[in-house]
Amino acid sequence: MTQPLPSPHAYLMEDLSAASVREPVPAALKTMPTDRVFWSHFSPNLGPGGWVTGALLISMGLDFYTGVLAIIVGNIIGALPVAFAASIGPETGLTQMEASRRALGRLGVRPPAFLNWIYCVGWDAVNNVPAATALIALLLACGLSAPFWLALGLLAAVQMMASVYGHHVVQLLQKYLGALLLVTFLVIGGVQISHSTAHLTAMHPVSWQTFLLATGILVSFNLSWASYSSDYTRYLPASTSPAKIIGLALTGLLGSAIPFQILGLLTASSIAEPSPTAVIASFQHAMGPVGIVALAAIALSSITGNSFNDNTASYSLISAGLHVPRIAAAVLTASLGYVLAVAGAGQYASLYTDYLLVTMYWIAPWIGIVLADWYFGDRTPKPVPPGWTRGATIFTVTSVLTIGLFSTSTIYTGPVARWLGGADIGYYIGFFVAALWYALGARSRTSS
Repeated sequence: MTQPLPSPHAYLMEDLSAASVREPVPAALKTMPTDRVFWSHFSPNLGPGGWVTGALLISMGLDFYTGVLAIIVGNIIGALPVAFAASIGPETGLTQMEASRRALGRLGVRPPAFLNWIYCVGWDAVNNVPAATALIALLLACGLSAPFWLALGLLAAVQMMASVYGHHVVQLLQKYLGALLLVTFLVIGGVQISHSTAHLTAMHPVSWQTFLLATGILVSFNLSWASYSSDYTRYLPASTSPAKIIGLALTGLLGSAIPFQILGLLTASSIAEPSPTAVIASFQHAMGPVGIVALAAIALSSITGNSFNDNTASYSLISAGLHVPRIAAAVLTASLGYVLAVAGAGQYASLYTDYLLVTMYWIAPWIGIVLADWYFGDRTPKPVPPGWTRGATIFTVTSVLTIGLFSTSTIYTGPVARWLGGADIGYYIGFFVAALWYALGARSRTSS
């Protein structure tokens, strides 16, 4: 008697149990095509965020040439840790947070996992506000109307369903929706440049403090993906070349971030202010009769980015110690992001973005420890420490000191940052201090 064929969704639905997050991917399921590494690092950056970041550099006082230099330097620095973290996924079969339990222990991984959950939920809310605004404008252009809460709910529902299905559907969205968005934004960029009145030959002195602050913002743009990276490489076969993974991840990150931010520089003069709302208005005006294409692209771009946020957030909530089915973590994450976005649709976005930029300082020391453990530590299989490790202590101490001394934002500026005239070196200090502290301690234990 022949067995019934599985339904199509059986191939797309990731295991719904919490064990699918806490345990390695079985070897039989590690069949992901290698090209997905590129798309999972490329597509989430497709959206108004990169455009806004590029335009922001002009308002900070950079000219076009120093802006391009800051974009190239900042993105390369920020992307390298993310790309190297991506190569951890195939061999361990674990999400990025679960992979870090090697260094932090099962108890020690809970604080960064919880911080990452908060971080993902926050960016989910922030990203959805301009996307919902674009969707409302798109509906109005088609003769329809919808309140903000409903437009936001439509986007949040699609994103939630993607995160409920999990890794495989999220990866499909990155590849196929990402390719569509790439073509659309290239057309928008060409139209925007033709309408721009930016004087590219204008040059003026730029202080090193301003350049360093701008570079720090650009570092954070890509470094923020470090806590996601191996979430989307763990389904690759364990034998996949690490060099190939690093190369594809770097190409994806830099291939989306750098061009989009340079487009922001080129079109800064046609944007009223460096904000998503102003970018949307500028796109709609420049595109004229086909402005609905730009509005649709911005609305759709939130699905690629926020399906990523929601899915990784559901993983992180389980890693933080909430042992619930993955579907419950996904629904809770998307629902909270929706509530926060509705509650703060006014001033909330800018205020919460500032808050997130401060809290993101934890990522640099955390990924520094993870990479030091993986590339310079003992790679032989061994039991995961059950409690709080020395690495967890290094993470906590370095994160607190980095935020307290070096952070720069409208919410709080540390004393060292004030002494440096606002220059932002917190990410560099946090990363290297934590990595070296951890690596030196691990070597001294090995040699003793």
